[in-house]
Amino acid sequence: MDFTLSKYQQLLVALQQQGYQFITFEQYCDKVVKGEVLPAQYIIMRHDVEAVPENSLVFAQIEHELGIRASYYFRVVPASNQPEYIQQIAALGHEIGYHYEDMAICKGDVEHAYEHFQQQLQYFRQFYPVRTICMHGAPTSKWDGKELWKHYDYYALGVIGEPYFDVDFSQVFYLTDTGRCWDGYKVSVRDKIPVYQDEWVKQGLVYHTTDDVVRAAEQGTLPARIMITTHPQRWTNNILAWSKELLMQSLKNIVKRLLIAAIRK
Repeated sequence: MDFTLSKYQQLLVALQQQGYQFITFEQYCDKVVKGEVLPAQYIIMRHDVEAVPENSLVFAQIEHELGIRASYYFRVVPASNQPEYIQQIAALGHEIGYHYEDMAICKGDVEHAYEHFQQQLQYFRQFYPVRTICMHGAPTSKWDGKELWKHYDYYALGVIGEPYFDVDFSQVFYLTDTGRCWDGYKVSVRDKIPVYQDEWVKQGLVYHTTDDVVRAAEQGTLPARIMITTHPQRWTNNILAWSKELLMQSLKNIVKRLLIAAIRK
């Protein structure tokens, strides 16, 4: 079975055994800003906490036991924003960030969205000195959260990084479990890197299952610099929860395919 907690641990161990160093997105941005040298092989480990934050806590505990620090991005909605889990994850040494969707929440009202963003940023800073943020894709919303930054500057708020703007994807490979697979860019509305995705496909950097990624790591064919994004609510050892997530994600993928087709028209 894929997308189990044991499979996630297997992935982490395989990457460690191949010499990858795990860094948070905050650490990556700090080094870039200061002009410091990054490790020869590194993984920026990012988790988008869409829902079921207790799964994210289990992820955080697994990583802590392996000596790994990761970045956890929480939404403001109740399904994600549960302080007891945020606090426990931060206490394990992980980075906490804001998984923003203010344009969708404020229905495209840019000024209101910026005010809302500032309020939520301050809210999450009570748990961790938040310095990085990450857009929530909100595929069913017609408003793209990144559009906010055409009007405002998040650097002015003490934010040093947003992955879709501040990672050099000409140098960093992007791997995400969007769509409950590792080639989910095919059904992703916003969580993808369109400029470089075609080039990665041409290079054969396409993986469907976690076993595919593990195998590539063991064979030494993965790129040296990678950002990995997971959605921990998809990963569980509970067979009922696992089956429910599989069914729900399969239905979501159908909807997203229809949305992508409509956008292309």
